[in-house]
Amino acid sequence: MSIFRNRVQFNRHDPLDNGLREEIAAEQREADAFSTLDDVSGEQLASHWSMILNDARKDPDWIDFYGE
Repeated sequence: MSIFRNRVQFNRHDPLDNGLREEIAAEQREADAFSTLDDVSGEQLASHWSMILNDARKDPDWIDFYGE
């Protein structure tokens, strides 16, 4: 004989239920949305980050940690 007669059951939590699902759908409909993630070569990646770094160095508040 069991003293527990009622069984407690919880609904699964959906992390997208708080409006995030709609936000993701809106982002996917934007013109510049990612449609696929392409495999980028190391050379392309290095070139891209080099351009970003060169642009960041133009910032007057830029700090060069390697030079210090």
